[in-house]
Amino acid sequence: MDMASIECVSYSDSMDDDDDDGVGVGGVSHLPRPILVKPSSAAAAVNVVVVSAGSGGGAGGGGGGVGVVAGAPAVPPATSVHELLECPVCTNSMYPPIHQCQNGHTLCSTCKTRVHNRCPTCRQELGDIRCLALEKVAESLELPCKYYSLGCPEIFPYYSKLKHESQCNFRPYNCPYAGSECSVVGDIPFLVAHLRDDHKVDMHSGCTFNHRYVKSNPREVENATWMLTVFHCFGQYFCLHFEAFQLGVAPVYMAFLRFMGDENDARNYSYSLEVGANGRKMIWEGTPRSIRDSHRKVRDSHDGLIIQRNMALFFSGGERKELKLRVTGRIWKEQQNPDSGACIPNLFS
Repeated sequence: MDMASIECVSYSDSMDDDDDDGVGVGGVSHLPRPILVKPSSAAAAVNVVVVSAGSGGGAGGGGGGVGVVAGAPAVPPATSVHELLECPVCTNSMYPPIHQCQNGHTLCSTCKTRVHNRCPTCRQELGDIRCLALEKVAESLELPCKYYSLGCPEIFPYYSKLKHESQCNFRPYNCPYAGSECSVVGDIPFLVAHLRDDHKVDMHSGCTFNHRYVKSNPREVENATWMLTVFHCFGQYFCLHFEAFQLGVAPVYMAFLRFMGDENDARNYSYSLEVGANGRKMIWEGTPRSIRDSHRKVRDSHDGLIIQRNMALFFSGGERKELKLRVTGRIWKEQQNPDSGACIPNLFS
């Protein structure tokens, strides 16, 4: 593999759409952060970086062109580097160990077992050859987060990028609907519209609620999920869940609230849930969990109002043959104490 052809990197107008942010005022390029290549021992003879000047007229020039350091060899565009580090089988970025066949075709370690030790390109036996040169090139790269187009400004060394992207605050959210395994992802406004239009969930405005959950033959039901309810208050969205499941050997009902946003923002809010009848009452107070945590994770952590089935039927009244449970609640925003930095409840919202 010719190290000079992959160590020097240039931008071109043929970059992926996710990396194209247009040209700013005065011909100044506002492309995403460039791919930076640090000198490495793998290619000590190559220390030239070629950078595109963009497509607008730059200083002293007309149309778009490429600024080249004098004496630099011809180099491939940035997309070529991406392609070199892309597994031809799964199309994911490759991380050590990167394998290659005797003809130099590469693939990731996960896919090596899938292709039964045969190169997917030339069908030659793979063996145990590692592409150390490509691993070294990857080590020298710094790349923008793949969620750049969603607002993340960070860039990372190639081998640190994956960990960041798994925790990036700008990454899309999973659909919080609990009635089925929905694979839709997106930002909060998109998911709110998706819940309303596709899942037909109940949408409410306000910070207090009074819900009644009804189920016939409750003793025959071990697992059930009621329709999700979404509340809009304080300019944010909250999801109210109500489910029946087995907790050990005892059937229970559970109500809990999730915040449509990140965990740090969720800590700014608190909520209470209350259920009762016949002179008895149960109250739960807590902080809503972010929808970064799946509804199953929240349920299995028992972070909510849990009601034993016998108690729920007692609250339902009558002959205890039908569940008629009324759950009331309130959401409030915590205020920051400027002196101590602690949160105090805002009881007047």
